[in-house]
Amino acid sequence: MGPFNWIVSAIMVGIHDVLSTMRMPAASGWTWTVSIIGLVLIIRAALIPVFLRQVSAQRRMRLLQPDLKRLQEKYKGKSDQLSRQAMAQEQMALYKEHGTNPLSACLPMLIQVPFFFALFQVLSGIPAAAREAHGIGAMTHEQAVQFDESSIFGAPLSASVLHGSGGDPAAVAVLTSLMILAMTAAQFITQRRIVARTVPDEAADNPLARQQKVIMYILPLVFGVGGVLFPIGVLIYWTTTNLWTMAQQFTIK
Repeated sequence: MGPFNWIVSAIMVGIHDVLSTMRMPAASGWTWTVSIIGLVLIIRAALIPVFLRQVSAQRRMRLLQPDLKRLQEKYKGKSDQLSRQAMAQEQMALYKEHGTNPLSACLPMLIQVPFFFALFQVLSGIPAAAREAHGIGAMTHEQAVQFDESSIFGAPLSASVLHGSGGDPAAVAVLTSLMILAMTAAQFITQRRIVARTVPDEAADNPLARQQKVIMYILPLVFGVGGVLFPIGVLIYWTTTNLWTMAQQFTIK
């Protein structure tokens, strides 16, 4: 994760330096918050070509549904191993023929995962870097101290509900709860949009549709439960990127 840690911190520090030259206070939590949001915008803008490929794959997946339904009917009631293998092989052949697969809808999120964990590691390591007089990634020791001491609405950006990091615990809990609600709601709405785009109503009972619906409920739950582990700064990143994804889904017809 070392290279990703450096890239993430370098982008964030670069935006912070630009904002500082524009007379935003260098030690302000809002300056660092805008830096994190800027990091999201840069990463997501770079992923626009991937998103357009995702939309194209979703459309191809929707066109594939009648063939998948016929395949399901062909093997209905056959539960022996040979039938399951034959069905899986024919299903993969259909995906190949149409140039798509069920994971294509998740591609932008999967590409973001290394950057997400890099930001988590950087922000989680800032308190130690501030205490031990060293930098982290592209962030100098002075910047680590600035970030560690910065807050918004009384909640330090490096704090989390379970691990704390100074500040007002009530403010950390309230801000964390609000951002978890926002990011999980955006995730759920986005996944519903993907399901509607990928699976037509007449194919709502096929295995792909059931898989997509499981994802629709599981992903928000995972991020909702895991949110209490994330520093405020990471929650800002993930909330912003989920809102971006939701907006993208509604801008493409």
